[in-house]
Amino acid sequence: MDTEFWRERWQKNEIGFHQADINASLQEYWQSLKLDDNERVFVPLCGKSSDLLWIQSRGHPVLGVELSPLGVETFFKENMLQASSLSDDKFIRWKCGSLEVLCGDFFDLRALHLEGIAGVYDRASLVALPPEMREQYAKHFVSILPQDIRVLLLTLEYQQKEMKGPPFSVSEKEVNNLYGNNFKIVKLQEQEVSKDFPRFKERGLTSLTEKVFLLSMPENN
Repeated sequence: MDTEFWRERWQKNEIGFHQADINASLQEYWQSLKLDDNERVFVPLCGKSSDLLWIQSRGHPVLGVELSPLGVETFFKENMLQASSLSDDKFIRWKCGSLEVLCGDFFDLRALHLEGIAGVYDRASLVALPPEMREQYAKHFVSILPQDIRVLLLTLEYQQKEMKGPPFSVSEKEVNNLYGNNFKIVKLQEQEVSKDFPRFKERGLTSLTEKVFLLSMPENN
């Protein structure tokens, strides 16, 4: 799976992973990040998610990263936001007030890009990547994060044989394997959510479980 795969998905509007509404688990467990007012939040593989605006409305500057230029352009257009854009290293940085989106490859991010980040909301990354890329993603993710940070991580779990990803099924065991050496991991919630994704039922899925995890570095505990 390469960059052209995702660009093609956006061009064909094959974005069943997108949620038009604000994610309910984000709203319920947001306070778990224990952020102070005005602390900055990072949202990897953000797409055109309205969750960005919800986080900003809580008083937090937001930095997203998204591979698809169409996804970024659509986000600002659909929300009627006037954004400036300029080249920033290997990215195009879109900015509207305290909301910024870096358009480019996640794996080109460096620690410098995430300076000042205090919390992470990660709903879309692991489930967007096939198994062979998830370990690579997690290693790079950990390597660029500031210290003393918390991550609100959402995953989806189902019988992978029932549906071809993305989104892919990511087990709780895999989350622990990927992040257990760097974070304390606490599962906050586990719930059946297939009713929220009728397209996946059409693809043959019989059940779908969303799990919510809080990842915190040892210094935070």
